Amino acid sequence: MDPFLVLLHSLSGSLSNSDLMELKFLCRERVGKRKLERVQSGLDLFSVLLEQNDLERGRTGLLRELLASLRRHDLLQRLDDFEAGTAASAAPGEADLRVAFDIVCDNLGRDWKRLARQLKLSEAKIDGIEERYPRSLSDQVRETLRVWKIAEREKATAAGLVKALRACRLNLVADLVEEALQAQGSVNESDDVSPVLWDPTVSSSEAL
Repeated sequence: MDPFLVLLHSLSGSLSNSDLMELKFLCRERVGKRKLERVQSGLDLFSVLLEQNDLERGRTGLLRELLASLRRHDLLQRLDDFEAGTAASAAPGEADLRVAFDIVCDNLGRDWKRLARQLKLSEAKIDGIEERYPRSLSDQVRETLRVWKIAEREKATAAGLVKALRACRLNLVADLVEEALQAQGSVNESDDVSPVLWDPTVSSSEAL
C-alpha cells in the first residue's frame, strides 16, 4: 500500500467535523462548488486534490498550509515524520524531540530567527518561512524546527536543540525543555549536551 495514501487516511481520521468544514472553506477557490458539496470526509477532499494534481507525494505544500491554518500541529508532525522518512516510533529519542518542539514553539516567540541561524538555516530559508507564515510566530518556529530536523535527520536531537538554545542565550526556553524531558525520564547527565548527539561543526547547508 502506498505510504502516502496511508498518511492521508490517518490525517483524515483525525479531522473533526469543524476541521473538515474549515478545510472545505479554504479550498473553495481551488475546488468546484459541486465537488465540495460531495465532500463528506478528509479523504474525499484529499482525493479531489489528488485528482487535480494539487496534492501528491512530492508536493505537500498545500497540505501543510491547510493543516497549519487549522493549527493542527499534531497532524503537521505526522506530515513531518513522513517527509523525514521515519515513523515516530522508529528513531530513539523521537518522543523527546516532539516534546522539545512543542515547548519551543509555545515559548520562543520573536527570537526564532536567532535560533534558526544557530541551527544553520540559510537566510533564504528564514525569509521563506516568514513569508509563508506571516501572522503566526508559533508556525514560524515549528517550520524552522521542521527544516532543521529534515536537514540533520538522525543528528537532530532534543539535546542538540537545548545546546543551540543555550548558544543563543535562550536559557529560559532551554530550561523548560530540559525540565519537561526530565519529568518523563528521558534525559540524563550523559546526553544533556553530548557532542556525540550534537556536532556544532555540522552544516545543513547542503540539505537546505
